[in-house]
Amino acid sequence: MHRRQFLGSAMAASLLALTGPGRALAAGPVRLLPPALRPGDMVGLVSPSSATDDSLKLQLATEAMQALGFKVRAGEHYGDRRGHLAGSDADRAGDINRMFGDPEVRALVCGRGGAGAARLLPLLDYGLIRRNPKVLLGYSDITALHCAIQAQTGLVTFHGPIGSGSWNRFVVDQFRRVFFQHELLEYRNPPDEDEDELVPRRNRTMTIHGGRARGRLLGGNLSVLVGLAGSPYLPAFDGAILFLEDVEEAPYRVDRMLTTLKLAGVLDRIAGFIFGQCTDCEPRAGYGSLTLEQVLDDHVRPLAIPAYRGAQIGHLREQFIIPVGGQVEMDADAGTFRLLEPVFS
Repeated sequence: MHRRQFLGSAMAASLLALTGPGRALAAGPVRLLPPALRPGDMVGLVSPSSATDDSLKLQLATEAMQALGFKVRAGEHYGDRRGHLAGSDADRAGDINRMFGDPEVRALVCGRGGAGAARLLPLLDYGLIRRNPKVLLGYSDITALHCAIQAQTGLVTFHGPIGSGSWNRFVVDQFRRVFFQHELLEYRNPPDEDEDELVPRRNRTMTIHGGRARGRLLGGNLSVLVGLAGSPYLPAFDGAILFLEDVEEAPYRVDRMLTTLKLAGVLDRIAGFIFGQCTDCEPRAGYGSLTLEQVLDDHVRPLAIPAYRGAQIGHLREQFIIPVGGQVEMDADAGTFRLLEPVFS
């Protein structure tokens, strides 16, 4: 789905009104950790964003959670549809609030992304979430929930696969290492074992500016994150490691969104930068275009902070599961980042 959001000067102005170029962002809430998961726990399936067009996908999400060893409880409106949305805003938000309030549910897994999660943010009960911290897993449009929950509660959530997505060997192995074994992982792109090349060409990272940095890992889908401009649902980025990804966005739109973050002073506050994958983000026909590499060089290289691109984050079959709000150290020369502290209570 194309996210042709209007992120021009009006949005930049609204974010500037929130932060101001010379003002520090709010310190934000104290970091809150979810309890660890164990096989046999109850997982709640919710649909915060778009409707699922095939009931088989809903079934596959249930079966995947069961195959991981969990019991499953679907939200009351998990399979609803209202236009492109998975039901009304009140019903979708209600499912999330009920799952956080349900003492038997230990984690929330989002069935899919798409669009519409940002509509729920004023309807979520952040006090309830703060009192009942739990694992939340999803990516893409779920960035809206990651950002809002981080900004309002400080709860560490997890950017990673959706319930109806691919639960391949790589993802399942990382899920178990993160959630069951509680490893302080180092995130490094694995070599492409099927590549028949003397020098690897695929699945590589590229350094934008070398060096190491430590900080809180924040970010997600670029267009969804920038769409929260001017709202109280954007977390504080001071000293953070910002990670971004996107899908089906032409380079000129990526340029516009990074310009918004630059004008707002967000890019000047971060300690490090990791760009994942921008899937199907090729230039369109016309008078020509900057490449994505040029856009990143224009906006990120002048910051003179550790930065690299190509991490396995985003709309990929094999994607990292990473803690939003977790403390990490990144190495831009090696194209890696690693957890420094536990992310479970």
